[in-house]
Amino acid sequence: MDNKRKNTKRNEIISLVVTLIIIVLVNIIGSFFYTRFDLTSEKRYTLSDTSKEILKNLDDYVYFRVYLEGEFPAGFKKLRKETKEMLDEFRAYSKFIDYEFINPSESNDQAERQETYKILWQSGLNYYTETVQTNSGVQQIMIWPGIIMSYREQEMAIDILSGESGQSQETVLNNSAQDLEYKLISAIKDITTTNKKTIAFVDGHGELSDLEVYDVANSLAKKYVIKRTTLNGQLNALMQRDFDRDSTIVIRPAFDAVVIAKPTEPFSEKDKFIIDQYIMYGGKVMWLLDAVSASMDSLQSTESTMGLALNLNLDDQLFKYGLKLNRNLLLSYPCAQIGLVTGEGVSLQSMLLPWYYFPLLSQASQHPIVRNIEAVKADFISSLEPTTSAPEIQKIPLLKTSDYTKVSSAPVYISLEILNQRPNAQMFPQKGMTTAFLLNGTFHSLFENRMPASMTDAPEIGFKTESLRNSMIVIADGDIIRNQLAQLDYAKKNNKRIGSPLPLGYDQYTNITYGNKQFIENAISYLLDGEGLISIRSRELKIRLLDVNKVNSSQTTWQIINVVLPSAIMIVFGLILAILRKKKYTSS
Repeated sequence: MDNKRKNTKRNEIISLVVTLIIIVLVNIIGSFFYTRFDLTSEKRYTLSDTSKEILKNLDDYVYFRVYLEGEFPAGFKKLRKETKEMLDEFRAYSKFIDYEFINPSESNDQAERQETYKILWQSGLNYYTETVQTNSGVQQIMIWPGIIMSYREQEMAIDILSGESGQSQETVLNNSAQDLEYKLISAIKDITTTNKKTIAFVDGHGELSDLEVYDVANSLAKKYVIKRTTLNGQLNALMQRDFDRDSTIVIRPAFDAVVIAKPTEPFSEKDKFIIDQYIMYGGKVMWLLDAVSASMDSLQSTESTMGLALNLNLDDQLFKYGLKLNRNLLLSYPCAQIGLVTGEGVSLQSMLLPWYYFPLLSQASQHPIVRNIEAVKADFISSLEPTTSAPEIQKIPLLKTSDYTKVSSAPVYISLEILNQRPNAQMFPQKGMTTAFLLNGTFHSLFENRMPASMTDAPEIGFKTESLRNSMIVIADGDIIRNQLAQLDYAKKNNKRIGSPLPLGYDQYTNITYGNKQFIENAISYLLDGEGLISIRSRELKIRLLDVNKVNSSQTTWQIINVVLPSAIMIVFGLILAILRKKKYTSS
């Protein structure tokens, strides 16, 4: 009996020692090889190949100062945890990632805290105030959910909150956690890129002014160099011509991409030739074109106006590349709202009514440019359709109207009386109409077989009949890229200067932010950088939020389950174990 007990004791000691050795070995191996098991269905915690590539190519330290330390509500604590885990994930692929978490409100000296807040504000971070319950009572705290990232001599502010106005705090914080990889990796790429790509806004045909594209240009300027260029028939307006060592003329695009934003005057054949050859040499183009001239300005003094066909002299060029811009206006529901003032004198009142000429556009495909974006607001938009003239070009639809759409061919009678009509199926007989396309492939020149030999053979012109594989985006509404300017009422309420530019996609009349900015940024990112980064941004990550109504109705039940049930189970197991032990030793 004693030998048996000794053998049992020896075996237990050996098992314990072996277990400890295995644990130590696993930890030693784990210190050299990092791995993580992502069991989520959408692989939420797995870095994309693009992120891994960017991290592995780092050649110097990127330092993150994260201002998410302190006593926060539970949602912000979760965001802090997600941020730390993401940065730890980055560390696994690059030794040049380092970070620290900082509490900006740590100092007991109010003047010192205010100075810290001022520095963070000047650096580009935003703060949020939250009311929390403390031991001393209800208190308002300032939260700075942002990061100051440093690389060599440069610094960049990263606001890690993502969300639209009107969304609950829980939704905003969940969206922020989902966008972490894109925001951090995009920032790393931007700050470490030495030679930024160049985007030019084309002038000379009544395009949108600097003020009207201020917000999107300002956002893009963080990643790219933004310029303006006027064509005016100048051969080198979009191209750069140099001589190599053999005195041979070398021709290449002067800009990586150009944006043609809402022209209102026709293009000359010379300007069309300049754009055509820019495309043949690999330049990217984003076309934002109106097919019908219509504006809300004309409805300020009268109750009706006419939408007239707009001749930009671009039909043959777009047709050659594979698209037709239709001379029509699309009415659709759901749509944006406009304010209507009714009554007189003291009974004067304003109400918001649906304006069917401002459709809300949704994604027309699962392409990363439009996947998971918010609704895009359009103003007097037309339809696009693919042609058979370029069968080799891949034509990917990006945006479309809803399945409740009406097509009105130009000239279109536009009247405020439509505000009194309630939407119904008879009013919108057509299904969703496509309003934006991505074109991929080898484009053929509009001027192929149309130029005299003296020009096609001239080395200084360098005429090309077809491009290498290239991409362009065509959108049938120039206003999608136009930001609003602050009007009198909005300026007074928000302490803004009248006429100052507002964020792209924000509607000052309804206080709603649409997805215009994200769409434009995604489109530019795709044209210049491919699918890499936007594929991260457009990943479908499910937000598993609690149902507030169910939580409130069954709160007591779940509290009992979580508190009483585990204790009851332990008591039952204890009683069963005691009974079994008693039986065992009684029988012995």
